[in-house]
Amino acid sequence: MALSTEEVSRLCGDDDPSTKDFIFQQTMYRIKDARASLQFYCNILGMRLLKKMDFPEMTFSLYFMGYEKASDIPADVGIERARWMFHRKGCLELTHNWGTETDKDFKGYHNGNSDPRGYGHIGISVPDVEKACERFEKLGVKFVKKPNDGKMKGLAFIQDPDGYWIEILNADNIGRM
Repeated sequence: MALSTEEVSRLCGDDDPSTKDFIFQQTMYRIKDARASLQFYCNILGMRLLKKMDFPEMTFSLYFMGYEKASDIPADVGIERARWMFHRKGCLELTHNWGTETDKDFKGYHNGNSDPRGYGHIGISVPDVEKACERFEKLGVKFVKKPNDGKMKGLAFIQDPDGYWIEILNADNIGRM
């Protein structure tokens, strides 16, 4: 059963002053192949690499992705860039455990959209869903749902190289859904 507007207002309440400087900074995906994922997020979705962090002793790397202007990214690849990056809103952290890309027995990560269901997707807002999807189709991107399929019109779902779902939407078309 859906929550009433009154109950939602009561549950969400007023802003707590102690949280005034909190931001939603990142969502993390585990990825099998860093090359495939970086190509997808940079060249297909247009994100930029904001910061790369390697942890050799634990055999993994982090790639922080986002939609920031190249000119805003600090040239320093160390602490200055890390501090800057951790103040960005809505980053995507790609976590690559070394060796998964060549492990023949590695089955991949659960995307949350098959049983047992849990995590669902991230969303990317674009100026024109149809044009974005035409481009994705030309680039060979796998679709879960095209813009005019199903009951919810005007939005699409694509998959990244690990099978994570990405909703493609336009906030101006929200009434069409």
